[in-house]
Amino acid sequence: MKLLILNSGHCLSLALAREVSRRADMELVIEQDTTITAAQLHEIAPDAVVIPPLAQPLNMTPAEVGAHADAVDRCLEACLAQSVPLVWCVSDQLYEDGFDEPIDEHVVPTPRDECLRRLVATGDRIRAAHHRHLIIRLGPLFALEGSHAWLNEMLDSLVTGQSVRAAEDIVCCPTSVDAVAMALVGMLQQQACGANAWGAYHLAGTEPVSVFTFSSMVRTQLATHLEGRGEQIELGEVTALNHHHDAKLRRVLNCRRVLDVFGVHQKPWRLEVGRMLDAWCLTRDGQQDASTGESV
Repeated sequence: MKLLILNSGHCLSLALAREVSRRADMELVIEQDTTITAAQLHEIAPDAVVIPPLAQPLNMTPAEVGAHADAVDRCLEACLAQSVPLVWCVSDQLYEDGFDEPIDEHVVPTPRDECLRRLVATGDRIRAAHHRHLIIRLGPLFALEGSHAWLNEMLDSLVTGQSVRAAEDIVCCPTSVDAVAMALVGMLQQQACGANAWGAYHLAGTEPVSVFTFSSMVRTQLATHLEGRGEQIELGEVTALNHHHDAKLRRVLNCRRVLDVFGVHQKPWRLEVGRMLDAWCLTRDGQQDASTGESV
């Protein structure tokens, strides 16, 4: 099976590359650009095209969001021309105002923000025009490398003593990019074997948590890892922000359908953060060893 993923520097692209490299039954082609033409698709002949998400479209300029939507529209046209399945990953921020209850897949986002409405319109076109599509709505992604990775920027700020500002009144389900990559590979493999289960799916981490609590737990785990290594670093603080004074805004995705259809389980974000911090420490050791070797 051959996958084509766009936007080579995106954290999801890098995670998919790692996941596919461990398998002998898959091939991954990564394009640096954020869109593709029908001619390129004809030449590459992939079994599916994967478009990584804008992680925080609410924090981006209208021009950036519009450019992403235009790129997805062009990908849709190319995929239709070549009869190639399209996988588009989108942020949970499309559910701008959240819901009191976990959000099911059949609930199409109806945001007030004009930029978000532009993304929803693109999703409507995909659903109407292309039967073989997957729209994967994701919780906030975290990873150690790549764009839109969140965790790497947080760690860099903390270890250099900078404060991390995090919303205390927004509840979400932080999502490991490695878990998303593993799930996408499994889902597409089942589709290639005839599952024919196209449509919208939700994929997020377990345990809804405020952005402030998540960031604070990252800081706590980081301090534990550093202390275990014998490092004494004055970490930056996590400071709380409040945007919604009347009640907490909840963006909690119900991921029951992806479990029922594909057998994909959500990954606990605490365990995923711990695993990534282990990897971060190993990388840090390697960098320190290289620095010591250069100075000898």
